[in-house]
Amino acid sequence: MKRSLQITILFLGIIGLFAGCSEKLDPKPITYSQLLTGTEKKTWRLVTFEVIDQKERSGVIPVQNAINPCRADDQYVFYADGGHKFEYQNGSTKCTANEGDLLFEDSWALTNGNATLEFVIPIFEDAVLPYTIKNLTENSMTVEIYFDKIYADPIDVSYRFTFNSNTR
Repeated sequence: MKRSLQITILFLGIIGLFAGCSEKLDPKPITYSQLLTGTEKKTWRLVTFEVIDQKERSGVIPVQNAINPCRADDQYVFYADGGHKFEYQNGSTKCTANEGDLLFEDSWALTNGNATLEFVIPIFEDAVLPYTIKNLTENSMTVEIYFDKIYADPIDVSYRFTFNSNTR
């Protein structure tokens, strides 16, 4: 009897040892900025756009069919650094033989409260504009610019841009 009590106590002690060693899992959700930049930097390519004019939609337009082919493969690089560095880089097709790899450099800003991403889409406008994030996943991003937010005149027009990324 004494022997079985010792074995039971020893068995319970071993079980308690293993139960006490379990690691507490503390998942950290991915933020908008992590989806945008990855851990260091993330490269995006503009693939489609759509014009929405007074609720009338143009339909999704592939970028390679609508703009100069040398701009259709350009890349938008968002860095996860403290300065929020942004680069607009040449793709494999260059517009001129002497054109460099880096076309434009600036910064980006993200406001989570209203899902606004401020950056430059050079083929649309050479200025930092506030784009509303419509969708942002690890591989796809859709942003929309509302003209009534950037111009004083009340105009019911917006452009929707979709980007894809192959980097993580």
